[in-house]
Amino acid sequence: MLGSPCFRDPKVVCVACDYPDGGIVGPHCHARAQLIYATAGVMEIRAAGSLWLVPPQRALWVGAGIDHALRARGAVSLRTLYIADHAVPATLPAEPTSLAVTPLLRELILRAIQGAGVVDEDGRQGRLLDVLLDEVAALPHCPLRLAMPTDPRLQRACEAVLTDPGGRQDMAALARIAGASPRTLARLAERDLAVPFSVWRQQARVLAALPMLVGGGSVTEAALTLGYDSPSAFASMFRRMIGAAPAAYRARNADPAPP
Repeated sequence: MLGSPCFRDPKVVCVACDYPDGGIVGPHCHARAQLIYATAGVMEIRAAGSLWLVPPQRALWVGAGIDHALRARGAVSLRTLYIADHAVPATLPAEPTSLAVTPLLRELILRAIQGAGVVDEDGRQGRLLDVLLDEVAALPHCPLRLAMPTDPRLQRACEAVLTDPGGRQDMAALARIAGASPRTLARLAERDLAVPFSVWRQQARVLAALPMLVGGGSVTEAALTLGYDSPSAFASMFRRMIGAAPAAYRARNADPAPP
């Protein structure tokens, strides 16, 4: 993702990297666990059979050795941490997990990036990283995850939805794309996604709204772009999935200016 950083003794290695809109990093993994965070822009991250859209105020925790890939939705200011095994907080799981980033953690990450490359574990930088890891350990988990299928037929249908989440293809049209009957597609969704395909599609639409809202788009624009008949119908679905009204989410998570 970021080349091959030379990991020596530091418990945390801090790396800054910027990606243009549409920038892609193919599947890869790291020997260390990683906290993937961006101070600006929205990241689309695929890992362990799931997809996450990670806006500012969110981060994705990815354990060591787990393949993942990234695509930038808008210009992304990546500020990521690689954490040694012995320093990984015990509260964090091995599987990828979306975390809510606090204002304190954001500032700690930015300050840690400023001191990147300084081997000072017994001094100021080391104490700062200790506080940073304590804050990471206490972050609440967020349910911003979209299951991805393993069956190639269902993959084709799901990718069609992700490419055009506001599209109005019915099940028959998606089944033709998949090369399967509507009944088979429905059965595969129940097996691979653990929810009906219609529910998965609504989840995909709500997640697709995050970059729009974070980037300053209105609730009405997001609703119409994603194929909802009215802003209220979109707001109701968004509230059920995210736990907040889209207008409130937009106000809290507006994309800050890059540092």
